[in-house]
Amino acid sequence: MKRLCKVDGWKIIETKLHKDDFRLSESLMSLGNGHMGMRGNFEENYSGDFHRGSYIAGVWFPDKTRVGWWKNGYPEYYGKVINSTNFIGIRVFIDNEEVDLYKDNVKEYYRELDMQHGILLRKFTILKGKKEIEILTERFLSIVDCELASIKYSVTPKNFDGKVTFIPYLDGDVRNEDSNYDEDFWVEIDKEVSDYEASLVMETKENPFGTPTFQLATTMKVAVDGTVLEISSSEKGESVENKIVVKANQGTTSTLYKYVAVTTDRNHKFDELIEKGKKLLTKTIKKGYHSALAEHKHAWLVRWKMADIEIDGDVEAQQGIRFNLFQLFSTYYGEDSRLNIGPKGFTGEKYGGATYWDTEAYALPFYLSTAKSEVARNLCIYRHNQLEGAYTNARNQGLKGALYPMVTFNGIECHNEWEITFEEIHRNGAIAYAIYNYVNYTGDKSYLFEYGIDVLVGISRFWADRVHYHKQKKVYMIHGVTGPNEYENNVNNNWYTNKMAVWTLSYTLDVITYIQEQNCHELLTNLGVTEAEKERWQDIIDDMYLPYDKTRGVFIQHDTFLDKQLMTVDELNPKDRPLNQNWSWDKILRSCFIKQADVLQGLYFLNHLFTFEEKEKNYDFYEPMTVHESSLSPSVHAVLAAELGKEEKAYEFYNRTARLDLDNYNNDTEDGLHITSMTGSWLAIVQGFAGMRSANETLAFAPFIPKEWDRYSFTIVYRNHTLKVEVKKEQLLISQKGPQLTLNLYGRQETLVENGQLIVPIQKEDCNDGGDCTS
Repeated sequence: MKRLCKVDGWKIIETKLHKDDFRLSESLMSLGNGHMGMRGNFEENYSGDFHRGSYIAGVWFPDKTRVGWWKNGYPEYYGKVINSTNFIGIRVFIDNEEVDLYKDNVKEYYRELDMQHGILLRKFTILKGKKEIEILTERFLSIVDCELASIKYSVTPKNFDGKVTFIPYLDGDVRNEDSNYDEDFWVEIDKEVSDYEASLVMETKENPFGTPTFQLATTMKVAVDGTVLEISSSEKGESVENKIVVKANQGTTSTLYKYVAVTTDRNHKFDELIEKGKKLLTKTIKKGYHSALAEHKHAWLVRWKMADIEIDGDVEAQQGIRFNLFQLFSTYYGEDSRLNIGPKGFTGEKYGGATYWDTEAYALPFYLSTAKSEVARNLCIYRHNQLEGAYTNARNQGLKGALYPMVTFNGIECHNEWEITFEEIHRNGAIAYAIYNYVNYTGDKSYLFEYGIDVLVGISRFWADRVHYHKQKKVYMIHGVTGPNEYENNVNNNWYTNKMAVWTLSYTLDVITYIQEQNCHELLTNLGVTEAEKERWQDIIDDMYLPYDKTRGVFIQHDTFLDKQLMTVDELNPKDRPLNQNWSWDKILRSCFIKQADVLQGLYFLNHLFTFEEKEKNYDFYEPMTVHESSLSPSVHAVLAAELGKEEKAYEFYNRTARLDLDNYNNDTEDGLHITSMTGSWLAIVQGFAGMRSANETLAFAPFIPKEWDRYSFTIVYRNHTLKVEVKKEQLLISQKGPQLTLNLYGRQETLVENGQLIVPIQKEDCNDGGDCTS
């Protein structure tokens, strides 16, 4: 655990230049706007260790899979988000000495990420000999014009007269840090440069896999407040630059404004990329920096009004949730159904930047409640659009039906680890569950006819072919899998995988029945669903083997889990943590220690199908063996702990998920932020502390308030209602904009009148004999 930044409700603040933890700082200061994003790199030169990273949504490259022993069915390529043109760069010289904070004598340093308004600001004072210079930088990636980046760079000599040289540039000669053999994925195809403006067009190089190339244009225009002594422009290799020399008198501030348009052929015709960029920049310059900034700030305030969670009495918790919400909305806000949410977003290259099951399992519930319904719908449609690729993945493994990829940009599996690509097939269950979750929460049953049934039938056909029948035991089984706990590979009968397969088949049959009741038989006929096929699915549902230990009363994680030496995490030597950085993989696989929720993931997803006693026994058995070395783990445990009345444990897990990156819990944030798991802090509060459930199309709450807090509140969108939930020490207040709504509060039905409010006392005892207040 390492904390670099001050605690503040709305800001991430550094008051020291952390040269030894520079990459960690870069991650924490990341910016994005859904279309593009970047790590918290400096505009000016920095000669110390850093990770320069700028990334564009939807732009990726299929890097050839390199393995020593090729296996049939192996993905041909490993898809990865690729580092793109460095468009923020501004070299700065004081007289003839370049500004470089790694080498310079830094007298004062301040940097803040203003999350409320989406602005990154730095203010620092440096000494070059006896010369003292104050520099102020400010930048934002507009959420009003998503192709626009704006930078304000101001220099003030404090005790001398001289000159300041600004060299704003665009540099396309970039590399991924994780690319094989330091490959360059870009080629230059065009550039233009003249005084006060420049353009650079890069294209991803051809690949042998038939995936499309991408063209990326960065266009800049600059303006200067100050007396210009000299202006020139030049091009060097895959870069273009302006050079502007400004007279700098003592106490007088010289400011460079750099406006950049980032356009791609995903949104425009190739031959219009520069033209579109210039048009946007001309409009912005006419409007002015401060007006563009004001529009951007207002748009962020609108987002916060809809999604903010307020916490009184615990500033650390407040900062944590807002940091996570800010980074989530900076990564994805649903405007483009072709996009999804990479585990690192725009903050790093680890995990390839592709789509994982994280979206359906953890991100979808968040967007369902905090944004317009079309945002969550787009996330679901994204998978429908890739259904053909899912069928291809199954065929590559010699199976029928649709197997959704563990990692993808286009629907085709592009992950290069055997135990993930071939065995972690539980991701199919998360895709099916997302359809149920969306339809159940929004009431949008039209989705089932337009998209959902296609996906459900494809996935069900995969499960039906992937199982095998054990003739002696007269049960269906699934062998050779990896469950959510990736610290066990190639196991048989992972309970979670088997359970989600059965649930998917059952839900698909329910949807088929509903479609038949609506007299849409042609839809099923076109899909080729037969009575014999449905009977086969029902047989699997009835006779699936689900490992269970009668003595302990728990579902067994997989067939041989109880044969291991069972220990709790408390028995580990603290020096061994995290295990994945200290133990061999062989030792991890042989241990009982659990990376993240596995059995408990099933109890979280299908919460309404299990009794309070089942949840409690399984939680008490598995959580003590869980090391939480996946960023996805704490939130599931927080929600279950809250439901089981383990309030202190729930609060502990909330802090872990809310401040995972801010406090670098897993010692890996320098690689980038854990974007998809950031939804976990929202889940921990809304589904955990507030006990929100929506099973069977009934909205329910059973809140408690952590003893460290005085109050918390949040807003959710539920169908055609906007509800504000406010929890205090003694009372729960729910107000709404919308028609009359029946709620379940602490197990009792309550009526919330149109545009009205409800006030009920906080219930501090168990709601019933089992303690389950949300069923």
